[in-house]
Amino acid sequence: MSALTALVRKDLILYLSNRRALLISLLMPIVLGAFFGYLFGGSGAVSNGKIDIALVQLDDSGTSQKIAAGLKADSALNVQELPLAAAQDKVRHGKLSVAVVLPAGFGVAAKNAFFGGHDKPEIPVYYDPSQQAVLAMVKGMLTQYVMQNVSAEMFDIKATDSYLNTSIDALQRNATQNPDLLKMLSSIKEYQSRAAKKAESGADQPAVQPEQAGLSVPYSTSDQALTSGLQKYNGYAHAFAGMSVQFILFMGIDAGIAVLLWRRMGLWNRLLAAPITLNTVLLARALSSAIIAFVILCVIFLFAMLVLNVQIAGSLPGFIGVGICFALVTASFGLLVAAFGKTPEAARGLAMFATLIMVMLGGAWVPTFLFPQWLQTATLVVPTRWAVDGLDAMTWRGLGFEAALPAMAALLGFTALFGVLAVWRFRRDALKE
Repeated sequence: MSALTALVRKDLILYLSNRRALLISLLMPIVLGAFFGYLFGGSGAVSNGKIDIALVQLDDSGTSQKIAAGLKADSALNVQELPLAAAQDKVRHGKLSVAVVLPAGFGVAAKNAFFGGHDKPEIPVYYDPSQQAVLAMVKGMLTQYVMQNVSAEMFDIKATDSYLNTSIDALQRNATQNPDLLKMLSSIKEYQSRAAKKAESGADQPAVQPEQAGLSVPYSTSDQALTSGLQKYNGYAHAFAGMSVQFILFMGIDAGIAVLLWRRMGLWNRLLAAPITLNTVLLARALSSAIIAFVILCVIFLFAMLVLNVQIAGSLPGFIGVGICFALVTASFGLLVAAFGKTPEAARGLAMFATLIMVMLGGAWVPTFLFPQWLQTATLVVPTRWAVDGLDAMTWRGLGFEAALPAMAALLGFTALFGVLAVWRFRRDALKE
């Protein structure tokens, strides 16, 4: 029993003595738990995150102006009033979630359709197909403000008289079509006549509420998902982009750890003793890692295309360009791990922690449109965000080669940063030796 106790005690002491591993073991679940908890509601406090939408105002009626004002004042929305083409372009590129168009004549048409329910005006709604849940939320808010403002005007005695007369006349021409509605509107007309007389005498009269009258929404929507490609949105495309980025970075970590193992076994010094320069050794290691990373990416997406109908709906050269640039980031990240890691065990823990943070913030696990606006902006400083967005743009978004250029430029910038830091550290260590 004493031997068992001694062995258990030894394992506990060894584990607790590795403070870095202990810190990572405690910190990782805390960081991930806090992050996802914050995204999905936190402690119940009101979130400051807003849904970014565009409003295209083509109707100058008072009703439409009030609807627009209600949407802009809503605490859950961040409304940008834009021309139609600009709004569609922003939704297509994933910069806005939804674009709502209030067409010309909407205010008058909505009031005409309020009682009869016929000839409802149509509100075009353009949306990012990856954000179905956001679309439902925005349509619910739109219904709220349309009903609130149209009903307020229609049950205003002074404003609604002509609309009532028009609806009653139309129903009377075909009394068998909807006799119950004709009876209800006639009663409302009679009610308003009595209310007007009482108002003249100074008596108060309760207003008629639309829900009491059993009225329907006086408009319909035409929902259109916006992408630049001919293919419909495929959720597997984003999922495979995120998982490819994550596990290719894990491969980069393994490449860096291998260098640390070579150092431990003396193979690294033997390699440097050969008639080749340090730069040649590092470049060869980086190129081999980049080739492996790019091949892995291609094989993963080939499977997705053959089995799950994922399509490169955008630019094939753009997809290849983003893939190559991310492969270079992976290679330089592996060199960075090897350059700054002291031991394979410690370096692996820190590198895994850094990778999971980058993947988490880059939108590989949860799409970045669910992030608060401040966090969406902050994640632009991590390479994974550019890689995932670039792959999305070239696959299901169906964007052209020009849309891949920002992602490629950013990824090359991270490659240069990681590479310069790694080479500097390797040279400094070589001078010490």
